[in-house]
Amino acid sequence: MTVASDYILGQSANAAKRLELQDRHFAVPTEELLDALSLKPTDRVVELGCGPGGLTRRIVSRLGEGGKLISVDSSAGLLEQAALYLKDSGAGKVEFVNADASKPGAWLNGADVVVGRAVLHHIPMAEYLLGKLRGLLRPGTRVGFLEPDFRSPLARLAYLEANGYPEYAALRVWATAINDLYSLRKISPAVGATLGRTLETAGYKNVSTAWYEFQSDSMVIENMLMFYDEVGTTLEKYGILSAAENAEQQRLLTALLPGPHPGIWGMFRAVCEV
Repeated sequence: MTVASDYILGQSANAAKRLELQDRHFAVPTEELLDALSLKPTDRVVELGCGPGGLTRRIVSRLGEGGKLISVDSSAGLLEQAALYLKDSGAGKVEFVNADASKPGAWLNGADVVVGRAVLHHIPMAEYLLGKLRGLLRPGTRVGFLEPDFRSPLARLAYLEANGYPEYAALRVWATAINDLYSLRKISPAVGATLGRTLETAGYKNVSTAWYEFQSDSMVIENMLMFYDEVGTTLEKYGILSAAENAEQQRLLTALLPGPHPGIWGMFRAVCEV
């Protein structure tokens, strides 16, 4: 999930734990993304923003003799964790590259498939990167992404909060905080919502999209709590939430456990060909 050295979230062991939780949470859309990409055992796959290796492991499980995965991330620490995570699961098929995924390099050469999960929304003006990629990839290359949307679910939440569910303010505050944080860093919290149209505009072929919404269950709420812990200092720095407000929002979120409650975020899947 990481891209550049100033990745907006953390790069610690706790951050890796949150990303591992997300891997389990994203299991269904991830496997359906890989299905839609029609991964072949001998494919050369380039993964943008591999983080601690959750998606990496799922890709490797589909590669056979002659298959190769190039996993790119700018965080040396998360690459080390990914290598450790993969050491007993086909690590020989993976080449880890410490690089900024938003600046394509030689590691992109010869790709049969380019894939990323929750990576584009950490790249400023990711639309430009997608257009650039089309010019660098050979015809027939399959391309696929899973990207979150923290905005459109706010519409339903606003209605519910105003009509008998004041406790859902805790979900709204969390979503507002992450939207504000991303906007201040000039990255998009909703790049997935326009991803299909972006790919079509860039000239990619056979673009298909799907939407997955996640209920606010215990796994999602745990992820939200970990987000508050991980970026609490940053939220205070930007004047989004003070330390006291952060603690109070964690208390209110905890009160919603175990759920489920209406979703406050989901993911868009987009698959296409060059």
